[in-house]
Parts: sequence; structure tokens; C-alpha cells
Amino acid sequence: MGLKWFLSSFIMLCILTIDVSAQGQSPAKWVNPFIGTTNYGTTNPGAIVPRGMVSVVPFNVAGNSELNKHDKDAGWWSTPYSWDNKYFTGYSHVNLSGVGCPELGVILLMPTSGEINAEFREYGSEMSKQEAHPGYYSTYLNKYDIQTEVSATERTGISRFTFPAGQSNILIDLGNGLTNESGASIKVVNDREIEGWRMTGTFCYNDGTERPVYFVARFSRAADEFGVWKKMPKMKAEAAWSSTSDKFKYYRNFQAEMAGDSIGAWFTFNTKAKEQILVEVGVSYVSIDNARQNLNAETNKFDFEATKKQAEDKWNEALSTITVKGGTDDQKTVFYTALYHMQIHPNILSDVNGQYPAMESFEIKTREDGERYTTFSLWDTYRNVHPFLSLAFPEQQLNMVTSMIEMYDESGWLPRWELNSTETHVMEGDPALPVIVDTWFRGIKDFDIEKAYAAMYKSATTPGAKNKIRPDIDFYSSHGYVPLTQPYDNSVSHALEYYIADWNLAQLAKALGKEADYERFLKQSQGWKNYYDTEFGIIRPKLESGEFLPDFDPKQGENFEPSPGFHEGNAYQYTFATHHDMEGTIKLNGGKRQFINKLQAIFDDGHFDMANEPDIHYPWLFNYVKGEEWRSQKEVNLLMAEYFKNAPDGLPGNDDTGTMSSWIVYAMMGIYPVLPGDMNYAISSPVFDEVILQLDPNFYPGETFIIRKTGDSDKINTIKFNGKKVKSYFINHAELVKGGTLEIIH
Repeated sequence: MGLKWFLSSFIMLCILTIDVSAQGQSPAKWVNPFIGTTNYGTTNPGAIVPRGMVSVVPFNVAGNSELNKHDKDAGWWSTPYSWDNKYFTGYSHVNLSGVGCPELGVILLMPTSGEINAEFREYGSEMSKQEAHPGYYSTYLNKYDIQTEVSATERTGISRFTFPAGQSNILIDLGNGLTNESGASIKVVNDREIEGWRMTGTFCYNDGTERPVYFVARFSRAADEFGVWKKMPKMKAEAAWSSTSDKFKYYRNFQAEMAGDSIGAWFTFNTKAKEQILVEVGVSYVSIDNARQNLNAETNKFDFEATKKQAEDKWNEALSTITVKGGTDDQKTVFYTALYHMQIHPNILSDVNGQYPAMESFEIKTREDGERYTTFSLWDTYRNVHPFLSLAFPEQQLNMVTSMIEMYDESGWLPRWELNSTETHVMEGDPALPVIVDTWFRGIKDFDIEKAYAAMYKSATTPGAKNKIRPDIDFYSSHGYVPLTQPYDNSVSHALEYYIADWNLAQLAKALGKEADYERFLKQSQGWKNYYDTEFGIIRPKLESGEFLPDFDPKQGENFEPSPGFHEGNAYQYTFATHHDMEGTIKLNGGKRQFINKLQAIFDDGHFDMANEPDIHYPWLFNYVKGEEWRSQKEVNLLMAEYFKNAPDGLPGNDDTGTMSSWIVYAMMGIYPVLPGDMNYAISSPVFDEVILQLDPNFYPGETFIIRKTGDSDKINTIKFNGKKVKSYFINHAELVKGGTLEIIH
């Protein structure tokens, strides 16, 4: 990448950001979609509407499909776009945001000029003049003198290409992409329409997650010529090809169905200078007919400006749930961009007719009411995203919980990390339990709680040989912990997540009058004490014999190297992941003073990891010791300033489908749900002078909840709610949703 290109592009981004900040108070104007597009944030600036199935994203990385298939070392890209890259190879139409593994990034639409060439290494172009707003993205292709613009509806994408005079082409490439699966089919219906499908799957290289995505693409005018291509079988000697283009066989005016691993189609137009050609693409995970039905239902008949305005309006409506006053322009941009990122996943899976693919099968089901959702990265999102959705978007959260229970109906199990109705078996624990329990306790109860309880009870009690969620449950049930049996088996991480899940299940059992279950699961949740090692004063992996792992280094894993017993972290980042039992945690760590010293040392000695989930609640744990709450305020403010900013590297790492964004939204508001299932929010210093949250009258009795900051001290002096002094640094959800004002006086 040339220095001149980087500097000019960065200056352009700064200009765009300043322009956004100057355009008034519509919240979508404060969003900078480039935040998180580098520094492994894995977000993208593509066009999408809230919870959209389709996102039209600039693809500028080397896709896994074109590297060595199923080879983890072939490429590290888990995102279709990186701000650091400039080599554009098309717009992909189904994508993930903020994840750490490659998947989707397929159905690529690429405008070119001149002769047809199906090799992306040759047809790609340097990109410049990027611009992005919610529901809109554009960039200029230097190689071809083509201006590109895209927008979206829930299930369709629209592209507008402004071509130079001469032979202009639009390619649909089904060979390139991020997915680790291959296989596709394409058919030219007529000179204005193409249909087909593309396989996706093996998220995080786990087999059994294959799923086709279907599409119909329609052009604003008839092509002068069209055709399809197919990559030829590999020859004995690569040198037999005179160029990479010779790898492909081209079929002009071909209208039969073509199938293969690396196939595509092109439409050619003889264009005048500045002539615009538009393409609308409908998508479905059910069938080509449904993709066409989605397209017909949501099209604006090639009216790009109408689609763009519609998308912007939807974003303004979603983001207007929260209004902030005060703060800097950059702080508003960080806040509303984070709120924007939280409205991407989970996303719609069902079509306009309500149909969707059933969990773990190819059966087609129909949702009669509401949307079926997908992309449940629950190990991440149970911690803060779903509690936030319950507070600010309860209708969405209800549909999500209903979707999870439907997954249980269809497959026999609640999800752990679900994608497009397949279980990817990624990450740890039993995270559906705290999501469902937390939702119910927050007052969102319009779902079958007894069925949900049965589903949760199943994963918490089924023996390991038959348990798809807790395969190592047997020793856990009999001994209270998961032993280390292999060098890097993540056993401690598994168990710590089980304890939190069991604590949640115990609370629900008590509320439902199931006293025996309450006692059982509460006792199981106390098993975390098995891991506490008095020698180190820290959580330590344990063997089947009951002995602790010898030659233990609590720092191992701090640089994402493998760590015995721990997943994506080390002992320091998991030691206080026992917050379902704060009284026991404080006592076992030597009492209040010793606990505070050890917790503070996590931050002072550089052991805290802002980029990963197990310790992101740590800053608020100081609130559990009276007189030490100022430390929470200090650490939260330091973390906000260091890791979150209005820039492409403005996230500390993977957004994890909105989890990092949720953290910063809560932190800037001045409250945080430390423990899902516990209805108390910890209080810290807000960034803004005032935050106004509109409460949904269909779920909550209050109209608005306001957080107001006054005074200029560097720490909180007094907290009042509706004029009455609050004696602790917590506020209960049930009180909050009655409406009123939380005044935080510095």
C-alpha cells in the first residue's frame, strides 16, 4: 500500500467524519461506519438496514475460497473489508460483522470495463474516495473510472454504477468469498436477470454447518451481451496456462444452468459517458423462488435514492431510542456508531413470507409472527448485548428468545453459537441460559417459560455422551469442576461458564417454585471454589486427581498463545469471572481490602484485556466494596479513553457481533449489567450531560429513563433517583423501567 494513497484516504475519512458531525442532530448523522474496520475490529462500512439479512459490503481481502480450502493458514481474514487494504474485487451481499472467523462474504458483484476477465487477481481495482453512512456506501474504482454506490433493504441490495463510455461489464462472481465451503449454481434467466445459489459453511472450520444461500439479480436495463464462466480442472503443469485468465472457460449467451466450484456470470453494456446501470439483488436461505419474492416485495424499482432514504430513515428510527446531550462530537460519534453496530446482529433469517430453514436440518418452517433471527454469538453477547436489547429494544429481544426456543423445538438443543440455523459449536459454556433467564427477569415474559426451562434443564443435566452443549458435564456434576485432561482443553473456561449458567438456572427455578432444582443448581454454581489456589491466590487448572496443574504460569495466554485450561486468555482474565458469587469471591480472596488490592493489580500490572470477554466486567467490581466505587469510575474512564475512538482502529479488537460496542454504550451512559440474571446495574461516571432512553410502552410502565450528570468533580459525590438519594452504586432494573431521572452528581 502506497503512503500517498493512505494519507489521502485518511484525510478523506477525517473530512467525512467532520461533515457528519456538522449535519445536525439526526442520530444516523453521527455514525462513522469506518470505526472498527482495522485493528482486528472486523466491522465493515457496507450498506445495511437494522437487523438486515443483506449487507452490501466492499470486498477488499483475499477470500478463503480462492486460497487453500479448509487450510487455516491460507489467510487470516475474517472480514470482507479492511481499512488498510485498497484492492477492491466486488460487493458481497451476505456478510458477518465483528466476528473472529471467516464465513459468508459471497455473491460478489463487480463492475469493470474492457474485455471480460474472471480472475479476481486481474479484474480487481484500486479503490479511493470512500464514503459511508448508515445504509449507504460508495467508492471510486481507479482502474476503470467507475463510481460505485450501494444501499440495502432487509433482504435486498441495490448497486448503482456510473460507467465511462465504451464496453462496460457487471460480473457476478460465485467463486470468491470468505466462506470455507465451495460449490455454486448460476443461470441467466434473460438479458436482465440472473438466479442461482452459493454454498456457505464450516464457520471457524467446523464441519456440519453447510447451508446454501439463494439469490436473484435484476438489472435496470437489458444487457447487450451476457455469458457465464467456469474454472477449468487443474492441469498437470501450472505453466501450461499462459496467464491466470486461461484457467477459465467462457460461454457467451449461455442460458442453461451452470454448476461448479468457481463459476460466475457477466452482463456487458455499451455505455455512454456517465451512464448509470443499477442492479438489485434479492437473497434467501430457503429457495430461489423466495429470493425473487423478497426482491419483488422490497424493490423500489431501481430508485436508488428512495432506497437510500428509506435505509437512512430506518436507522434514524432505531438510533433515536437514545438521545444524548453534551459531550464532544467524537464522543457522540463513538456512542452512536456503537449503537449502530449493535443493530446488525442477530439479523433476520426469515423471508417476507415468513419461511426459514429449520435448525440443524433443511426442513422449511414458517414464522407466523415476528422475525426469525440468526447469528447468535452467545458466548460474547450474553454478557451485555442481550441485557441492553431487553432494556432498549425489548420487542427485538423477545423475537430473539423466541427464535432460540424454536431452535430447541427443531433440533432438541438451545444454541451456543448459531449461524443460519446451524450450530457451529464455537466457544464455551451454556450461554443460552443466562440470556433467557435475564430476559424473563427483566419483564419480557411473552414466551413459554416452562418449555424454556425444560430446554435449559436438558443441557444442564444430560450426561456428557449425549450432551451436545456440555460434553464434559459428567465430572463437573460429580466433582464440581472440569478437570484438565489435555494440554489445551479450555477446561477451566468451560466450567466457569457452566457456573454462571447454573446460577441463572437456579434463580429461575426458585422463581418458578422448583425448590429442589434451585438447591441443586445453586450448589453446582459454587463449584468455582475448586479452582481457587491459595499458593497463587488465583484460579488454577485442576487435574482429575484433584491436584492443581504443576508448573503453572498464570501469565501464559496473555498474548493469545495457548494456555492450559483457558480459552483466549489466562488466569488473570478469568479469576474474577466468578461474579455470580461476589460475597464468596471477596471472602476467598482474603476479604474486602485484599480483594480490592488484587483487583486493582489486574489493571495496574497490565493483566486486564479489553479486547476479550471474560474480564470486561472487571472495572465495575469495585462497586461491590463500599468506599472503593471511585476506582470503577477511574478505570472505566481510562479504558474508554484508551481503546475507543472515532477512527478505523477505534475498537480494541473483534466487535464480537456488538459486544465491544455494547460495553462502550453502557460505559458512556454510566451504567453496566455486571451479571446477567442480576437485575442491578452498576453505576459509574457518564460521559454525557444527559442521556434520555425511550422506554417501550408495550413492555415497561415508564415513558423515559434519564441519566443526568451534574458537577465538575473527578468522581461521583451523590446519586439520586427521582429526587431521592441512592445509598449504593447500583440501580435496579425494575425501578429504572418505571421511568424517571437518575442524577449523578460529581
